[in-house]
Amino acid sequence: MAQYPNKRLRRLRYNPLIRDLVRETELSKNDLIYPMFVIPGNKIRKPVKSMPGIFQLSVDELTKECKEVAALGIPAVILFGIPEHKDEKGSEAYSPEGIVQKAIRAIKSEVKNLLVITDVCMCEYTSHGHCGILDGEEILNDETVFLLAKEAVSHVEAGADMVAPSDMMDGRVLAIRKALDDKGFTKIPIMSYAAKYSSGYYGPFREAAESTPAFGDRRSHQMDIANANEAIREVETDIEEGADIVMVKPAGPYLDIIRRVKEKFGMPTAAYQVSGEFSMIKAAGQNGWIDEERVMIESLIAIKRAGADMILTYFAKDVAKYLDKVRK
Repeated sequence: MAQYPNKRLRRLRYNPLIRDLVRETELSKNDLIYPMFVIPGNKIRKPVKSMPGIFQLSVDELTKECKEVAALGIPAVILFGIPEHKDEKGSEAYSPEGIVQKAIRAIKSEVKNLLVITDVCMCEYTSHGHCGILDGEEILNDETVFLLAKEAVSHVEAGADMVAPSDMMDGRVLAIRKALDDKGFTKIPIMSYAAKYSSGYYGPFREAAESTPAFGDRRSHQMDIANANEAIREVETDIEEGADIVMVKPAGPYLDIIRRVKEKFGMPTAAYQVSGEFSMIKAAGQNGWIDEERVMIESLIAIKRAGADMILTYFAKDVAKYLDKVRK
């Protein structure tokens, strides 16, 4: 192999046009999915204190925001609902008149060229804040799976383009696939939160989704942060059960898992840059400790470089505006 002085790797860095020409990883608007929080009421735009620039939105305000998202060229949103009433069985999660179902119908009626994905879980809807049906303090897997399938069907009946189960119950992808197919929704894809870790990075999301558990934690179903081989087994299981897209969550602290999943399965792979990742960058940027825009892009490029085909990120609108700016 050539050695210095014949070998000079800096030759491909000295000019910005050359750097663009040899760049290995590109970030585009088509990589982005924007998470949004919808609440009951009208003309409500409630800031999430721990997530600067993120809001809980009533359906009318959500629809306005979706129009902006579509105009920016972002192809997809994922919806999280905060119901007016919560109960032990999370009944508003699968009600035809639930908050997410209303939001889907409004978006589909008023916004063009926007893919509507829905988060399928129970934690926002249950009075105890856990992801399923309880027996004492134990989450019942199979009883919960039945309701998750019911929730997914209700979302698709309202017009959702894709469902994304995030609960981490065993067998839920298979149950949702069967329930959708039985209703004739064979074309609707499932984006599974396949390797979802029990992470401390979810803190700000708990405020945004009003889903903090009344007791205990979620370690009985979300993955141990120390495990990697288990993630491969989880992803493989979801693929076998019918998942069309598999997701790793969180993204930044689990780049190794994204890489392993992509290399092992070659499936369309999503990664969720979660609330804690977003809020840390925002806070450091607002304090002048980092260049927020630069770190935002660097963090997302890292996720793409690891193997993600799409990224769920609260930075989606900021990224779209940045890409428009740098490409003028």
